[in-house]
Amino acid sequence: MTLLLLLCAGCGSRGVRAHVEEPFPAKLSQWRLFTGEPATLTPNAGVVPYDLNTPLFSDYATKYRFVWMPAGTSATYNGDDAFDFPVGTIFSKTFAFRDADRGGKQRIIETRLLVHAKSGWVGVPYVWNAAQTEATLEVDADPVKVNWVHPSGTRYTIDYMIPNTNQCKGCHDKSKVMVPLGPKARNLNKDYSYADGRANQLAYWTKVGYLKGAPPPQDAPRLAAWDDPASSTLDARARAYLEMNCGHCHNPQGPANTTGLYLTAAQADPMRLGLCKVPVSAGQGSGDLLFDVVQGKPEESILVHRMESTTPKIMMPELGRTMVHREGVELIRQWIASMQGGCAPAKQAGSM
Repeated sequence: MTLLLLLCAGCGSRGVRAHVEEPFPAKLSQWRLFTGEPATLTPNAGVVPYDLNTPLFSDYATKYRFVWMPAGTSATYNGDDAFDFPVGTIFSKTFAFRDADRGGKQRIIETRLLVHAKSGWVGVPYVWNAAQTEATLEVDADPVKVNWVHPSGTRYTIDYMIPNTNQCKGCHDKSKVMVPLGPKARNLNKDYSYADGRANQLAYWTKVGYLKGAPPPQDAPRLAAWDDPASSTLDARARAYLEMNCGHCHNPQGPANTTGLYLTAAQADPMRLGLCKVPVSAGQGSGDLLFDVVQGKPEESILVHRMESTTPKIMMPELGRTMVHREGVELIRQWIASMQGGCAPAKQAGSM
């Protein structure tokens, strides 16, 4: 039954509406990705929820991810990079917080669509209204003040930053072409609780016709879950965290390729990972420290210094957060502290 619904995703007047060129709809509801009460994010036929082994940190926001593809189409498997998705594909990612002003009830702030248009991938940001009944397209939205409650019970107030369309390109950039970041085999290779049962995501996408050419899940790569010590080693979890939070820029094809610091999970060169690496340029981002990573000494590592900052031109990543991810920083501190060795003296360095 699920497969039949997916194949009919674009059938009839109530199905998802594909838009492959501008102008894009002014309202999120016009895409028909969800049914019923808007804030419940109940997926329409053919809209498949998914999750990642290790996600990007975004000020502790709760995220809801969905994918839809036109009827009769599917993505082509790639073991290393993002899959090859058909024109018309829509990725939806919604950001929400437990609102302190609403007694801890969830408040949705924004929904970002990544659409495979005729011209290529396009980011389309929608901002939700206070009533939680609709989201409106805003290509350059103002910050949104959010009073929210952390699962620990601690209350925070932040000016939540919604990226504009140009900033979307800043992260989703591979050799100056906008691409998806999350939907890769190693990120998707995990179980998910679907409405019709729990299943591995790669196997499920294959079953419903959204993916072709994928091997059995046990033969596909899998990224560690950064916050689950049972999922892998400390090194693998730290590397997974760095890939998802830093590696989209710090890779040979990314915006930070000139730094020589490549923070992908597969990187094997210690120097490329920052070990005893002198930054390529001077600046306040270094915090008067000499190396990106000093084995055994997180307090002397520029990588930690920049992750612990919220100051513009120092903080890394520079987009997508206004807060320090304390748990993530602690993981990287533990990772660096576990390393053996040290760095020879060097001249004063700058930023990463």
